[in-house]
Amino acid sequence: MLAAQFLHYDLKLIEPSFGSLLTDLIIELDYLRKKPLGGSTHPKVFFQLKHIFHTLESIGSARIEGNNTTIAAYIETKLTEITKVSPSIKEIQNIEKAMAFVEENVKDYPINKAFLSEMHKMIVYGLLPPPNGEGDTTPGEYRKVNLKINKSTHRPPDWLKVDDYMKELIDFVNSEDSPKYDLLKVAIAHHRLVWIHPFGNGNGRTVRLFTYAMLVKTGFNVNVGRIINPTAVFCSNRNDYYANLSEADKGTNEGIITWVEYVLRGLKEEIEKIDRLLDYNFLKKEILIPTINHSLDRKHITDVEAKILKKAIDLQIVQAADIKEFFRGKADAEVSRQIKKLIDKKMLMPEKEGTRKYVLRFNNNYLFRSVVKSLGEKGFLPVRDEI
Repeated sequence: MLAAQFLHYDLKLIEPSFGSLLTDLIIELDYLRKKPLGGSTHPKVFFQLKHIFHTLESIGSARIEGNNTTIAAYIETKLTEITKVSPSIKEIQNIEKAMAFVEENVKDYPINKAFLSEMHKMIVYGLLPPPNGEGDTTPGEYRKVNLKINKSTHRPPDWLKVDDYMKELIDFVNSEDSPKYDLLKVAIAHHRLVWIHPFGNGNGRTVRLFTYAMLVKTGFNVNVGRIINPTAVFCSNRNDYYANLSEADKGTNEGIITWVEYVLRGLKEEIEKIDRLLDYNFLKKEILIPTINHSLDRKHITDVEAKILKKAIDLQIVQAADIKEFFRGKADAEVSRQIKKLIDKKMLMPEKEGTRKYVLRFNNNYLFRSVVKSLGEKGFLPVRDEI
């Protein structure tokens, strides 16, 4: 590999030709951004999937940096009352918390130095700095040392120039340009932040959350419903990620276009893939029923519980009258007791507060393992493990 060296190039938008693949990707993603979120899946079910994907997004982001925690190991921390966790688990928990911070705040606040600083602090919180951990000696502050990037021919700018380059990037992100440039800016800004490497450590985790924040800001509004997992684009093949970053490091229009195409193509594929889960017939047949069968095989649930949960899946919204067939000759109180038992086990939840209609719950109980397994078997996971 050639010796790493710093090569300055100006930060600017590019103008893809009208007939290019990149223009096609921008048009298609703009359609997905504006497309109303429809489908037959109940919102309460779909939003549970969103939380699962955000957990997987956090694992994926940590994986790129060399964290080898398995999905199964991390799920166990969700299902048990563990107070002391390993640094590798803590790293993933930090990313999850930072994602929640982005969702809660990015609509109301600009993506500026303070916003980036807060994200970085959350990402490295409680972690030892290198070489003993994935933390940073100066959380939330730009570096005061020069750095090298492993396996890269690009050397980040001298630390004395970091503040100026970051001011330029933040101005670029917040400039009032036509919405047609939004997705170009997301991809270009992702590379530029990696190129600057403004923090002593945690730059990769920070830049992927930065990208997530920009996507939410530009209208891929996860709180309305659409699930976006930008890290899935990068973590499915780390070598492709680094190779495309290297193309952009050249600073040429061709190199930047190659990088932007890579990002937007992956994002489009990921959004279209996950949007399939809005089709309830698909979700029921391919994910939810296999989830119940797997949980029953592993004896996480009883035969009676499996029947009730399958009825809830079949109808989406279930009430006591719908499951009386499983309790012939039993008093109504027994039906209510079984429903309460499943609510206590976090496998059913009220459709609305105060009602006696219920929907399946799987995001915080022993069905969680099985639903992740089903999603993995159908190719929905950004990282792949045996569950």
